Amino acid sequence: MSTYIVGVDGSETAFKAASRAAELAAKTGDKLLVLSAHSKDNTEVVTIGSDTWILDDADQAGKLAERIAVRLREENPAASIESGAVFGKPVDALIGAAKDNSAQVIFVGNVGTHGLGRVLGSVATGVIHNAPCDVYVVRTVD
Repeated sequence: MSTYIVGVDGSETAFKAASRAAELAAKTGDKLLVLSAHSKDNTEVVTIGSDTWILDDADQAGKLAERIAVRLREENPAASIESGAVFGKPVDALIGAAKDNSAQVIFVGNVGTHGLGRVLGSVATGVIHNAPCDVYVVRTVD
């Protein structure tokens, strides 16, 4: 079984890339890791009246990735889909996760791979240039 990785940030373009990854994982029988990066290890306690909330960056990133994974599992019941949070800037986090999981493919959207984004940089461009494995660029914007 191979491992695919896709990063999500809550955007529709990231979901499109994740959907394509899930479709292929379902067809090939490979595992998909849906990951959300967080660049700070902050934990904040918020109290309003008698209610107290603990806000944790890693926890929030993990919850985001799991929400996306749930949607993907509903659309692709045959797919093996896991989710999680990874620490670091998105490019570094995805590349590190690919190395740690011996991934065969990282899926990214094409946002920022042309025009000004290509010059200034983007997650997709960073992954394309530094990935330890193949990169599948999903057409998420025209």
